[in-house]
Amino acid sequence: MNATGIEIIGYVGSGLVLVSFLMASVVKLRVVNTIGSFIFAVYALLIRSYPTALMNVCLVLINLYHLYKLRNSEPNYRLLALDPKDGFLAYFLDSFREDIAKCFPGRDYPVTGQDRAFLVCHGSEPAGLLMGRMVDGTLEIALDYTTPAYRDASVGRYLLDHLPDQGLRLLRYRNAEPDHLPFLEKMGYQERGGVWELELKKN
Repeated sequence: MNATGIEIIGYVGSGLVLVSFLMASVVKLRVVNTIGSFIFAVYALLIRSYPTALMNVCLVLINLYHLYKLRNSEPNYRLLALDPKDGFLAYFLDSFREDIAKCFPGRDYPVTGQDRAFLVCHGSEPAGLLMGRMVDGTLEIALDYTTPAYRDASVGRYLLDHLPDQGLRLLRYRNAEPDHLPFLEKMGYQERGGVWELELKKN
C-alpha cells in the first residue's frame, strides 16, 4: 500500500473517533468509537507506531466491554404514570421540542387531548415518554419519544415489560413516520391495514 492510502486510513480512523464524541447516544458513541479506534490501530501498525496501536487496541477492548455491559445489564429505569396535564411533562416536551419535531415531522405538537402519559426515568433523568388515549386496554399512541442519550431501544423494551401492569393490552400507532418504522419492527409491532399494532403480554 502506498503512503497516500495509509494516510487515508489514518484520517478515516481519527475522523470516526472525533465524530463519535458528537453523538448523544452512549451506545452509538461507543460503536463508532470502536470502529474508529480499530481503523486507527491498523493505521498505527502500518506506520510501525506500536504504542499508538496498543493504545487503540485497548480502546477497542474497553468499548466492547462497556457495550457488553450495556446490552446485558438491567438499566436503572423507573416507570411513572402521570397526568398528561402535569407541569413537568409540559416542561419535558418544551425542553425537547426541536428534537421531537425532527423525529416526528408533521405530528400534532404540543400533544393535546390525551388521557395517559408514561414517563420512563433513568435514575432521576427522564429518558422517554409515551402518551396517548386508552380505550378498553388499547392505547392509541400520540407520542412515543426517547431522548437522544437513551435512543438504543432499551426504553422501548422496558415499557413493553411494564405497561401491562398499567392495564394496557394493545398498543396502536397510526400514520407511522418512515424513519420510525425500523423501531416499530424491532419492538415487534405488526402492520395491519396501515396501522401498526403490538399486543402486550404480562411476564
